[in-house]
Amino acid sequence: MALSRSMRTCLHSGRLALLAILVSGGIVLQILACALYNNWWPMLTVLMYLILPMPLIFFLGSDTSSMMSNGGDGWVNFTKFLTGASIVGSIAIPSILKHAGIIGWGALTMELSSFVVFGVAIMWFLQMNSEDEYSSVV
Repeated sequence: MALSRSMRTCLHSGRLALLAILVSGGIVLQILACALYNNWWPMLTVLMYLILPMPLIFFLGSDTSSMMSNGGDGWVNFTKFLTGASIVGSIAIPSILKHAGIIGWGALTMELSSFVVFGVAIMWFLQMNSEDEYSSVV
C-alpha cells in the first residue's frame, strides 16, 4: 500500500521533529550535568562533540557510504580513525574526570546518557538519509 505524497511529507516532518527533540534532550542533559552539580568541567566533552563531524565533513563530503565499507583509500581510513578517536574521547573525558574526583557519579551518568542520546540521534539520522522514500519527497 503506497502512501500519498502529503502523508509521506507529514511522516518525514514528524521524524525530523523527533530527531530535533532527541538532539535537544542531549544538549539539556549535557548542561544539566554541569549546572546541577555546580561544576562546569564536564563541558570539555562538548569539544569532542564539535570535533566529531569535522573529519566526515572535510574528507568525505556527502559520501557516507564509504564510511560503512571495509576498503578505502588513505583519507577514508584517516577519517575513520579521527572519528573513532572523537567517539572514544567523548566517553573518556567524563570517565577521567570522575576517576580524578573532579565530578561525581551523577554528572558522569548524565554525561554518558547525553552521549547515548546523541549517538541514537546520529544513527537515526543516518538511517533516515539512507531510505529512498525521503529522497523522493520534495
